[in-house]
Amino acid sequence: MNDPLLYKLALSMIPGIGGILARNLIAYAGSVEGLFQEPVSRLTKIPGIGEIIARRIKDPSVLSEADKEISFTRKHGIEIFFYLDGNYPERFKNCEDAPIIFYKKGNADLNPARAISIIGTRNATDYGRKMCDELLRDIAGKGYKPLVVSGLAYGIDIEAHKSALKYGLPTVGVLGHGLDKLYPSAHVQTARNMLSDGGLITDFPSGTRIDPSNFIRRNRLIAGLSDATIVIESGDKGGALITADIALSYHRDVFAYPGRVTDMYSKGCNRLIQNNEAAMITCASDLEFQLGWNPAQARPAAVQQRLFIELTDEERVITDMLISSEQAYLDDICRETGHPVGKISNLLLNLEFKGIIEVLPGKMYRLK
Repeated sequence: MNDPLLYKLALSMIPGIGGILARNLIAYAGSVEGLFQEPVSRLTKIPGIGEIIARRIKDPSVLSEADKEISFTRKHGIEIFFYLDGNYPERFKNCEDAPIIFYKKGNADLNPARAISIIGTRNATDYGRKMCDELLRDIAGKGYKPLVVSGLAYGIDIEAHKSALKYGLPTVGVLGHGLDKLYPSAHVQTARNMLSDGGLITDFPSGTRIDPSNFIRRNRLIAGLSDATIVIESGDKGGALITADIALSYHRDVFAYPGRVTDMYSKGCNRLIQNNEAAMITCASDLEFQLGWNPAQARPAAVQQRLFIELTDEERVITDMLISSEQAYLDDICRETGHPVGKISNLLLNLEFKGIIEVLPGKMYRLK
């Protein structure tokens, strides 16, 4: 058993080991293969690992199950993404609890220039369906082709996928179960239509039973794959609000459509706006402006202004990056520099105070 994929899958399938703990384990062992070679006595000394989880790691059956999963994925043309591999989506790399492994079926580009998630209640009203359709119609009409991410559930989710297909936008459905089934079955045909210019993804292996808690867990993938999360309709509680909260924790933009205060399925959106957890939008132009999708007007570089300002080495790295790319999102700067969001935010603030950069909508930065 020398296939590295075998050990990667095995680690992801062990109960009690989530993404954060798995990363710590690999860091401790030096490699995922090395982890499975550690004796129980040493595994139990790792913080967060007790004897039960240590013995699960050493259980030969976990490698056997992983081998079956490899056979299943190869038979059905399913691609596997591991967090240390080169094909792992860039947007996930800034999410601490992103899956160490996930599966994809279809042709979706998971590193597009633009990606948005559209979510909402399962009990979508005519108003919600109309707003969802008009938003994607107008986005496509402006010439943009963002990846549209949602959860393939009833209500706003399926409307987002159908409208994306209708207007020629790539769309990905994030599932709360393995790729050996599809829930709800009523959406099978839509899911099939999505595969040619989009697809289905999940971090659950085949054979996973359908459980309500899985759909809450999958929400972090919906938020993590996107630059912005758009809540069309939501009641006081529900998965859409959970996803919005996760997106905020990832420092991603959140937007919400307002509704009448008496409308049950606008209460969640109105509260997000009221609490400044989401920016209010009413149309595609609002989203375009907030995310800085408008093409920047050509302007001469302010070389003279920068000549006499002293910059630290770290600040110079950022300014050099902005000189070459003209503008960049906060996540892109973090990814290029290798620094965490908190540190980069402080450096950007210093550069803004020095008059070197300016902030655009959607956490985008450019040189003045």
